[in-house]
Order: sequence, then C-alpha cells, then structure tokens
Amino acid sequence: MKGYSNSNSLKTGFILKASLAAFITYMSMYAFRKPFTASTYEGLSLWGLDYKILLIISQMIGYTLSKYLGIKYVAELNERNRVWVLIGLMSLALLSLLLFGLIPYPYNLPLMFVNGLPLGMIWGVVFSFLEGRRSTELLGAVMASSFIVSSGFVKTIGSFLLQNIDVNEFWMPFIVALIFIPVLSLGIYMLTKLSKPDAVDITSRTERIPMNTSQRTLFFQRFAPGIIFSVLIYVALTVFRDLRDNFAIEFWTSIGYEGAPELMTYSELPIALAVLIIISLMIRIKNNRIAFFGANFIVFICGALLILFTWVFIKNWMNGLQWMILSGASMYLPYIAFHTMYFERWIAYFQTKGNAGFLMYMADAAGYLGSTIVLCFRNFAAPDLSWWHFFTGSALVVGFIMALMSFFANTYFHKLSQKMKGIVSQNQLT
Repeated sequence: MKGYSNSNSLKTGFILKASLAAFITYMSMYAFRKPFTASTYEGLSLWGLDYKILLIISQMIGYTLSKYLGIKYVAELNERNRVWVLIGLMSLALLSLLLFGLIPYPYNLPLMFVNGLPLGMIWGVVFSFLEGRRSTELLGAVMASSFIVSSGFVKTIGSFLLQNIDVNEFWMPFIVALIFIPVLSLGIYMLTKLSKPDAVDITSRTERIPMNTSQRTLFFQRFAPGIIFSVLIYVALTVFRDLRDNFAIEFWTSIGYEGAPELMTYSELPIALAVLIIISLMIRIKNNRIAFFGANFIVFICGALLILFTWVFIKNWMNGLQWMILSGASMYLPYIAFHTMYFERWIAYFQTKGNAGFLMYMADAAGYLGSTIVLCFRNFAAPDLSWWHFFTGSALVVGFIMALMSFFANTYFHKLSQKMKGIVSQNQLT
C-alpha cells in the first residue's frame, strides 16, 4: 500500500479533470434528451391523447429498451471500444432530433423512440471510465449532479428559445443539442485522456472486468434477494424522479408559478450542492462494509424524510418551492447514491469480479419500465387527477417503498455478511 496518498486516483489534478470530463459529457446527453419537455405542444393531440404525453411515452419506451440492451452490452463493453460506442450513440440521438424537426406532426412521434434508444446506454459508457477507483464516489457524485442540474438547465434554454427567439417547438430540441456539441466533444476528449485505475485502486475496490452471460447469471444467483430489494427501491426512485423531471412545468403551473422557467434551474441548485457534498464525503470511508451499509441507511432515512416533508406540504406548512427542494433532496440523495456508491461498494465489499454497469442496468431497466407504466396509468386511468395530487400521492408511496425495501435489503445483506465472515474464519482454521 505504499504510495497510497500519492496514487493517481486521489491526486487533485486527476479528480478535477475526471470530474469535469464526466460532468460535461453527461450534461450534454441531457441536451439531447430533455429539451422537448420544455414545450407543452399545446392544442396538439393524437388518437385523442395529449401529444406531449405521447412524445414522453415514446422516448421512455426507447430509453427503457436501451436499459435492457445495456444489461448485456454495457456489462460486456471493452475498454478499447467505449469511446467509439459513445460517439456513435450520441450521433444517432442527434440524427433523431434533426428528423424530429424535419418530419411534420404527427409523423415525427416515432423519432422520440429512436432518440431514447441510444441515450439509455450513455451513463454506463461514461461511468466505465470512472468506476473501480478510490475516488469513484467523488467522481460519480460530480457526474451524477448533472442529473439534478442539467435537466432543468437545458429545459431553461429550451424555454428561452421558445419564448424569446420564437423558435419552432419541433426544431427547438435539435437547436439545443447543437449548442451543446462543442461541450460534448470536449468532454469525450477529456475522458479519453484519463489514466486507468492503478494497483492500489484494484486492491481497494476489486478489479473491474467485462461480464459475459455466465458471469452475469452467477452474480444474480449469488445476490438474488438483495438485487430484488435494491431494484424495487430504484424503481420507486426512478418513477418519482421522472415525474419531477418530465412534468415540472405542469406542477409549477398547478401551484401558481406559471411563466417562471428559471425555477426549473433554481430549485435544483441547492439539491445538487447538498447531494454532491454528502456523496463525495464517502470517499473518506475506506472501509467498504461501512460505506455499503451506510448507503443503505441513507435510503431508509430519505424515505422517511420524503414522507414527512410531503405530509407537511399537504398540511400547507410549507410552500411549493420548499417542498420541491426538500422532496427533491430526499429523492436525489439515494438515487445518486445508487449511481455512485451503492453498487460500487457492493462489488468492492463482497470482492466479486465484475462491474457496476451490470447492476446499474438491471436497476435502470426495471426503473424505466416502472416509470412508463406509471405514466400510462396517469394518462389513461387517471387523466383528471390534478398534478398536485399526483405528485404528493406518488411521493408518499415512494417514501414508503424506500423505507420498507431498504429495511429488507439491510437485513438480507447483514445475514450474507455474517455468512461470508463465517466462511473466511473456517478457511483460516483449516
């Protein structure tokens, strides 16, 4: 372990460069994915349904399918190919937005499906540059903070183009994506210049390798109950996150904040800062067991807080802006913990050869399927339910699932941990 403090993974220069590269690359992905939701597509419908709802569902189906593809392709991704895969996926997304502007309504609906299809794999490709390092929590926290800030930021840009420059609402997503191409190019270039995990990283966090079908099957068999509990938590988090993300304008309007697009950015900035600080501090926990079970405890506490804050909001003891910030923090902290430390420390603590991409894409595939189902329920089964009631009701259900499933997961992993210790002790005696 000599040279621990001076190894590449913990050098300030490396951390700054890697963090910036991951942040601006993933932020650029949001510029290809989310700007269209800044428009209401008012007065447009198809088959008697709101056109914006259909666009969101179309993209989400493509994005969800991408997550299922990612279980295989991201888990098997070879280091030599990941840059070209990243460029290819983003190019396909850009082409879909170009065609979305060129092809008239309503024939451009399938282009949102095509747009979601490549973008669902971007996270795994970018994170593959970061995982398996002792600085992964910090790097992942910076990258994941783009989840919070970027969606609101690109929608703010989209709203500005619509309201102040009179850009056509079907061309606006492509124009926003074009604005971010130089940023995306810089981010990809910086990722290619990052050094590989060093020997101390590998010793501390376990070597990360591509996983073939048999390896993925064995991994699932070993951790099946824990995977199921964890995925259920992630499904709940994804559902609530997508509601806030896709229908923020509708919610703000329902509580009297119509015509203030800057709220989509301002309300997310304190969340991003708080989450970034908390998650990045986990780099200081060298014990993988403490960090892993600590992440599970974060999920439980945040589930309880989400219930509490929502109840206070329903009682009119806080305003809508305060609730959006506090409920957003309660959701985003565990959500980003999954992306940055939960799966990362899971592999490191149980000393399992593989990569976090496999676990993340199993969770993501289920999460976006759940989000699609809930969105269809909202549109078809409860179309008259107000956004205020739908948001608050969803928050209460999500908080309950988070608290309950994290309790079950914690119980399961503690038993598995004790079993693992028993095996190690027995091997030492023999």
